Amino acid sequence: MQTEETLKPQLQQNIELLKQRFGNSIDLYTKPVRILGIPCCLCMFEGLSTIERLWVVVLDMLSKSEFQPESGLELFHYMQSQTDLPLENSCVETVDQLRTQLTAGTTVILIDGCCKAVVLSTQNMQFRSIQEPSGEGNVRGSREGFSDLLRINISLLRRLIRTETLTVETMICGERTATEVALVYDRSLAPEELVKQIRGRLSKAKLPVLFDSSYLVPFLQRGGFSFFQQAGYTERPATACAKLCEGKIIILVNGSPFAMIIPYFFSEHFQSLDDYSTKAYFASFIRMIKYGAFFLTVLLPGVFVSVAEYTPELFPPQLLYKIAAAEAATPLPLFLEMVLVIVLLEIVREAGLRLPHPIGHSVSLVAAIIVGDAAVKAGILSTPIVITAALTTISMFVIPSLYEPATVLRILFVFAGGLFGPFGILALLFIMLTSICGMNSFGLPYTAPLIPWGSGAVRDGVLRTNWKQLARHPFSVNDLPGGNADGTE
Repeated sequence: MQTEETLKPQLQQNIELLKQRFGNSIDLYTKPVRILGIPCCLCMFEGLSTIERLWVVVLDMLSKSEFQPESGLELFHYMQSQTDLPLENSCVETVDQLRTQLTAGTTVILIDGCCKAVVLSTQNMQFRSIQEPSGEGNVRGSREGFSDLLRINISLLRRLIRTETLTVETMICGERTATEVALVYDRSLAPEELVKQIRGRLSKAKLPVLFDSSYLVPFLQRGGFSFFQQAGYTERPATACAKLCEGKIIILVNGSPFAMIIPYFFSEHFQSLDDYSTKAYFASFIRMIKYGAFFLTVLLPGVFVSVAEYTPELFPPQLLYKIAAAEAATPLPLFLEMVLVIVLLEIVREAGLRLPHPIGHSVSLVAAIIVGDAAVKAGILSTPIVITAALTTISMFVIPSLYEPATVLRILFVFAGGLFGPFGILALLFIMLTSICGMNSFGLPYTAPLIPWGSGAVRDGVLRTNWKQLARHPFSVNDLPGGNADGTE
């Protein structure tokens, strides 16, 4: 790691120091000029800044000013306080600061005889336009999604929450990438201890590279291993603003269109933006379907294998005969068949994700149909197994944020049911539920507002009440029972 090195009073030494840091990069633009009679050097990266805007600004200052500085330090103070140049709030005093500003798209003016440099706002970065998120659909509400640039994402939040209490703090993470990270919260709603805790953990996060907010999760959450994360993600500014109004914290990373939500509760996986734009009874109905789909996804394959191998008398006779006939024609044990089908479906899904979008979905569909039909006809897999695995896979897509833990838990339940029968299913289910109920999300109960039971569970838990009741008692993390006052876990 390079040591902190200050700028030199000699202009040529600073230029050599800059070229030594970046080598012979062809996109590094260094132009010696004289500004008001003082030797200077304009430094920028082509593509991150615009040369045309830079020269318009500099030439405008040269043509209109009658001031004649006697030294570089005098020119620096004149440019900082007596000109209309679009300067940044902070100046550059070290080589590391110089590198950070240049890679951020600004222009740095090095001045002979001055140990400080002036920073001009001349950013001209190319970025993806604001579009509707592809992975988080909704029927009603805003169609805007986060972009890849941090400043644009912050502006999207600021435009929706127009209060003076909305606070944005920035810091640098990633030793090689020097990625800008923003901590966004409402200081009138977010618990002070929680903000302090997250700020401290972010400052201690040591990463070689940082390209997405998910890289920070292991540094933020505490406790032992768990299938369920204590942080959530969203691509929609409207969803992020709704979480800010609940007293939660949003973490944005430059270059990533995904906002991290802290803390995040288990019940939020079953909620969506559309829940609050539809009738309360229908939103409650959809939420109950999502809860049912989750447990169906996790339990159905394992329960089917357990019942078929250990308690087949629970099946109706007609269904039992068909299952027995189908299994008699296959060479593998029942639970291994189920595992094989689940793995094949995951392979097909992964292939569809990595292929180009125009052909990805078609290939996934064709592969699933052809492979499934051929395996059944060849006697490798049985029809009941394929139907069960396909049903659970479809149910899993209802709750996409829980796809990863649900996939692993589904396979574990199949092994538990195949090796240990009903007792294995019940034991693993008990462990899963106990683990969920025992988790803390940054000092707050992960199962809130359902457990511990509170009035929020009735207003906006499994069920949702109308907006009149929600407006009278808005949800806030400060109102949750069971949380630690000091934010420890």
